Amino acid sequence: MNLPTVLPNDVAELKAIILAQNEQNIRLEQLVAAFKQAMFGRKSEKINADQFEFALEDIETSTALVEADGEAIDLPKTTAKKRNSNRGSLPKHLPRIEQIIEPEETTCACGVERHMIGEDISERLDVIPAQFRVIVTRRPKYACRSCEAGINQAPAKSRLIEGGIPTEATVTSVIISKYADHLPLYRQSQIYARQGVEIDRSTLAAWVGKAAYELRPVYECLMANLKQSTKLFMDETTAPVLEPGRGKVKKGYFWALARDDRPWCGKAPPGVAFTYAPGRAGKYAVDILQSFNGILQVDGYTGYNRVLDPKAISKANGNIKLAYCWAHARRKLYERTQNNGAPIATEGLKQINALYAIEAQIRGLPAEERLAVRQEKTAPKIISFKNWLEQARSQVSTKSPTGAALKYIARYWDGLILFLTDGRIEIDNNTVERTIRPIALSRKNALFAGHETGAQNWAMLASLIETCKLNNIEPHSYIAGILTAIVNGHKQSQINELLPWNYKPPV
Repeated sequence: MNLPTVLPNDVAELKAIILAQNEQNIRLEQLVAAFKQAMFGRKSEKINADQFEFALEDIETSTALVEADGEAIDLPKTTAKKRNSNRGSLPKHLPRIEQIIEPEETTCACGVERHMIGEDISERLDVIPAQFRVIVTRRPKYACRSCEAGINQAPAKSRLIEGGIPTEATVTSVIISKYADHLPLYRQSQIYARQGVEIDRSTLAAWVGKAAYELRPVYECLMANLKQSTKLFMDETTAPVLEPGRGKVKKGYFWALARDDRPWCGKAPPGVAFTYAPGRAGKYAVDILQSFNGILQVDGYTGYNRVLDPKAISKANGNIKLAYCWAHARRKLYERTQNNGAPIATEGLKQINALYAIEAQIRGLPAEERLAVRQEKTAPKIISFKNWLEQARSQVSTKSPTGAALKYIARYWDGLILFLTDGRIEIDNNTVERTIRPIALSRKNALFAGHETGAQNWAMLASLIETCKLNNIEPHSYIAGILTAIVNGHKQSQINELLPWNYKPPV
């Protein structure tokens, strides 16, 4: 609440202003304390990143409530500067419903009708809650009165769920709510019930399973398209899966294979494909990478060394080079600076930050230009870092936390400096880590997959959704469109046309 610049002379009014301000200050202080606890509290009391977002939402909402309370108090006019607010911009593609507010009287006092000389236009975002509707399809039957030539009737259109009630758009809505908006099926069932539509969770699951079956060729085409590239990212994250009959959860893994050539002006569209595997062993990476030849950017997990094994290479029919991630090297040093302020870790962190500063300058340039800048500016810093690394390792025990962080860098050195030889390689593996975050959030809400097949369906549908996001494609329209195309007999030989960046909805 902003205090007025002109205060009233009445003592009672002054007291009311002061009391209201004090109350507001106390409430805001409580909110700040809650924010600090969530952000900087003891490790046992802190909340994870996803929960922190929810906490922040509630804190911001409460702050707005306190401010609104202050604004509701009837105070003298103030000249204090209003807080800048970001109302956002409304996309042009949204439909516009115009409301024209005419004056009650347009005739002038002199008796002449006024003419319009301009207008004020304002736009507000309006939302209609999700509404269900029923599409009634009628197929008239025609017969000839003068003969018995038979009945003429248009054939029924194909459906994704034969004999079922959902349209392809309805099934898509269930998929997007579960895998993009992280809303489990039982909660969706509850939402449907509030509208009087009683659909059991198992029925929704059956719809998703049928859609997953029909979309599998598109997913496989996406995976094949990615592996035609010569530069990819790979990472993995846990995927808890319920073991049938035992009531226990076992740990599986989602493996992500991603492409994003935009930082070096590559022409291939970005994409990501997830694969479920029952473990984290390197053999699963080898299986996924069959037929891939090129540079694979990964973190320091030793399982990826399996793809360098000559026997594994022959099996995968590929020749792979591993580029490693400076973000992981930096993270290990950063942890040391936070724990005890180790001077060696601080110096190493400073030098790595200098490498990132150069990368920020060349992001979005062609690969050749990126490589030239790296050779000119980054290579000398890498030489200095190498000399420093050798000296620093001699000063600390390899068993100490700082020594372990330095050992990690030395161990993966050849892969860490591979970006000096190719402008297409990124300095870190953050590209693929960003694609995995939605998987982690869905995992948090759903807790686990009910079956390994369900986990693979999860991986497959998430692949299409996240690839849409990477290409700025609205996933609901896309998936509903390609499901309709598949149901209507789209040829398997032309499945490439249904990839997110190729699909063109019918006019």
